[in-house]
Amino acid sequence: MFGGLATPSSGSPHLRKSGSRVVVSDIGGELIHGVEETPLNSFDTEQMKAMNPAAIMPSPTALWRFKVLLFFAWGFTCCKIGWDSVMRMSVNLRDLFLYEAFLYYNPLLLVTLMVWLWGINLWVFSQSNIGYAKIFDLDQNHLSHREMWKCAMWMTIVVPTSMTAYLYLYSHGEVSLAASQPVLLYTVVALILVFPFDIFHLSTRFFFLRTLWRIAFPLQAISFCDFFLADIFTSMSKVFSDLERSVCRMVHRQVATIAWFEADSVCGSHSVAIPLVLVLPYIFRLFQCLRQYKDTGEKTTLLNALKYSTAVPVIFLSALKYHVFPEKWTSFYRPLWLLSSVLNSLYSFYWDVTRDWDLSCFTRIFLFAKPSIFSYFLYGRRWVFLWVIGSNLILRCTWTYKLSAHLRHNYLTVFTITALEIFRRFQWAFFRVENEWNKTNPKSGIQLSALSDISSEEDKLLPSNHSV
Repeated sequence: MFGGLATPSSGSPHLRKSGSRVVVSDIGGELIHGVEETPLNSFDTEQMKAMNPAAIMPSPTALWRFKVLLFFAWGFTCCKIGWDSVMRMSVNLRDLFLYEAFLYYNPLLLVTLMVWLWGINLWVFSQSNIGYAKIFDLDQNHLSHREMWKCAMWMTIVVPTSMTAYLYLYSHGEVSLAASQPVLLYTVVALILVFPFDIFHLSTRFFFLRTLWRIAFPLQAISFCDFFLADIFTSMSKVFSDLERSVCRMVHRQVATIAWFEADSVCGSHSVAIPLVLVLPYIFRLFQCLRQYKDTGEKTTLLNALKYSTAVPVIFLSALKYHVFPEKWTSFYRPLWLLSSVLNSLYSFYWDVTRDWDLSCFTRIFLFAKPSIFSYFLYGRRWVFLWVIGSNLILRCTWTYKLSAHLRHNYLTVFTITALEIFRRFQWAFFRVENEWNKTNPKSGIQLSALSDISSEEDKLLPSNHSV
């Protein structure tokens, strides 16, 4: 009685799985199938659904909308706090304070803009089947466009938040705490960049730092990645100059003070370090060209070196305004500065169009592997050709404004021109990378040309009102 095992009948509910159909026996012994769901089975089903994490998590669309809403709420809060903080200051100190705050934060804002745009570059390269990883000699752990945008998003959040804290603390009399905000931000950025542990994309940071070393000391053969990044640095020379000014004031404890306002001080606007930092990217690129001539013997590299050398007189003639008599500047040095500016702008524009780009395949970069609205509006359109050529010429000329130290007082104008120059470099990157890809992979260029010809032939054969 106690030691035997009870054998349940075949119709026992203990042999059924939760939620299964019940087998019920009638009086005559015949089996009929009825659909019966007991309260216990219903409870088990609901409990299993409740235990499933996928049923609890919101949909990706809802999560994305929540993030966008949170981002706009954060942006509105920063703008409101920043505006109220600025309005608390006296009118006499307001412009000086904004100039100083802008100096500390505009370099990182422009770097953030460059990261956003480079993410767009990577997205277009991936859509058009251009092997940018092969061109730049990247490993399999390189950042994709999504990861690049994620980094840019964090930079977009952190930098304005620090700037808002700086404005708020200074306007409320907490000068020492306000002065610590840009110092803390620069320190964190520097530490993340050189952090030796395998977090924050270690392989990418190491690759970037190694490329910086190769640019500063071109003791080896110059790769495409080396001079491509060096070209980008020439467009960011104003960013490096402001970084130097900011670090100078942090080191000399001039943050949130007016000690730096003296133009002839060590961190003033007449400092010799300003033209030296401005010219460094062009000097690096010049040495790279000379190294390429040593390795390859191609005379075009010497002509390219000459192009970068034309930026040197633009920078130093502008800096001379603060170190010569006004009459001497107006009668002699200013005409030389204008002449050198025109020469540098036109020479650089000519080199972009004839050397860096290949006009025979100018818009194939927008021929995506999959149908896309962006490809529809950009691929094979004449206006793209005219826009890139025209905007490149105009922005090459206005870029001289940034290189001139005596035109840097209107910081909003200089910031706008620098941002436009970064946008011009963003456009330039599309066609420069495509040109390099076609050189290293001629078969891909032939395939793209054949695909373009086939598409045009299909457009001729099929009328616009044809339907399949």
